[in-house]
Amino acid sequence: MPSLAADGVGGDDAQRRGWQRPLDWLRRTGRFLFALSFSSLTRRIVSLNLAGLIALVASILYLSQFRAGLIDARAENLLSTGEVIARAIAATGTTENNGLTIDPERLLDLKPGETFGPSDDALSGLDFPINPERVAPVLRGLISPTKTRARIYDRDGVLILDSRSLYGKGDVLRFELAPPSTGSPGIAERAMIAIRTWLNRGDLPLYRELGPENGKGYSEVARALDGVKGSMVRVNDRGEVIVSVAVPVQHFRAVNGVLLLSTQGGDIDNMVTAERLAILKIFGVACVVMIVLSLLLAGTIAGPVRRLADSAERVRRRIRTRVEIPDFTRRRDEIGHLSGALRDMTDALYNRIEAIEMFAADVAHELKNPLTSLRSAVETLPLARNENSRARLLAVIEHDVKRLDRLISDISDASRLDAELQRQDVAPVDFRRLLTTLTSVANETRLGHDVAVETRFEGSARDSFSIPGHDSRLGQVISNLLVNAQSFSQPGGKVRVVCRRVRSEIEIVIDDDGPGIRADALEKIFERFYTDRPHQGFGQNSGLGLSISKQIIEAHRGRIWAENRPGPLDADGEPTIAGARFVVRLPAP
Repeated sequence: MPSLAADGVGGDDAQRRGWQRPLDWLRRTGRFLFALSFSSLTRRIVSLNLAGLIALVASILYLSQFRAGLIDARAENLLSTGEVIARAIAATGTTENNGLTIDPERLLDLKPGETFGPSDDALSGLDFPINPERVAPVLRGLISPTKTRARIYDRDGVLILDSRSLYGKGDVLRFELAPPSTGSPGIAERAMIAIRTWLNRGDLPLYRELGPENGKGYSEVARALDGVKGSMVRVNDRGEVIVSVAVPVQHFRAVNGVLLLSTQGGDIDNMVTAERLAILKIFGVACVVMIVLSLLLAGTIAGPVRRLADSAERVRRRIRTRVEIPDFTRRRDEIGHLSGALRDMTDALYNRIEAIEMFAADVAHELKNPLTSLRSAVETLPLARNENSRARLLAVIEHDVKRLDRLISDISDASRLDAELQRQDVAPVDFRRLLTTLTSVANETRLGHDVAVETRFEGSARDSFSIPGHDSRLGQVISNLLVNAQSFSQPGGKVRVVCRRVRSEIEIVIDDDGPGIRADALEKIFERFYTDRPHQGFGQNSGLGLSISKQIIEAHRGRIWAENRPGPLDADGEPTIAGARFVVRLPAP
């Protein structure tokens, strides 16, 4: 026997494990398919929308006004019905027990020796103020069409009649036998009872069946015996709502008994359940509509965001080839703004990468020239036969070393320019004070040139020439332009600086009296390492000054350009060039 029991237990465990494996597999498959079908954003949108709908439906089911209104209407209906039945009982079913009724007609018909006593009806009224034999047919006729239980109590609260035990002539008495199994209800039934009790109970008292002699145990019956009608709502042990009303049965303002009307156990609950089932059907349809709308909404959000994220990931992995970011700017919403921002950011990133590559190539090219010259001079120096050759080679070496030092300094300044502009916070820059200070410095130092600088501000004294920016870098731009203008001007010449407001911009114009700029070089002069100074020796300038100035101005969302000042006409009627002009415009508040 022990071995058989052990075999039985092992067989049950094996069978349980056999069922568990397919369930686990189905569960994992469902989670996998759900994860593939819906993104996390989609799940959140659907879950939040359904959560709000579920909360709304749950509150409707729990705090249903229909249930409260139905109970009130049922109580009013029972009170009206009870008053009608109580009047009928008082009119037909009550007797006077403080006197006897004698028929004078029968006194004339008496023979000698006969006596006359009260009738059977009169004698029946000696025991009860309400005659059950008269009341029963009336009560049965009025109660039968309704699903209401009626009970009549006398003045002592003793049960006289109960509609459950009223039967007419010819009725077949049926008694329901107890079911064969008297065990406890199943799990489903207990769950339904618990849910119904939780929904219906609230603060309602529990209904209990009292004995036939304990009618006063019902509070509404006790009040009705005092002549006050009333109603009461209770819940039985199955969670069903029972509404009961008590109406006094009065005859000539004397309370002879009480009529107690009560609903059946599932009367109101069936109507409430039907209403809740209708709400649940509407909830099901609303859930389907909500899920469809949520999926459509998530598709318009999660899908584009996923595509943008995939494109951004491809940009991160593929730096050398351009990756096109999806264009959703026509949407005119946050997704469109995000798409535009990512496209602009990606374009700026690629432009920055290309600029870095070009800068590195230009730096390598510019450094290679002096290094090649320096290498040649160093290799030739041991072969020099006289002091003159040796001196010329040493001069070339010194020149190339200075050129390398100047290039490295300018390249270092240009390479860290973007980082400094990004790290530093902007502050108001007063160009009136900045230009005045730089003009004073240029006039005092002259930087090896006998060229004066004068500054003029056009407009009223109240005009503001202040913009948000970096004063040191903007000062570097003006200083570069002043030095450049002085270097091209003849000794004794003059550099003129004019500052004015042009609508919502501040314009700074710097004019010189130099030879001007060749027409094909008006744009090239702002390129890196470009230099066009015939009057200076080779390698005296790195060609980064104007390039750095343009970079600073564009970082301040401004513009800079060069042009030639027209002079008087020559003998052939062609305009001459009076000098170069550099124009800087910066946005001002």
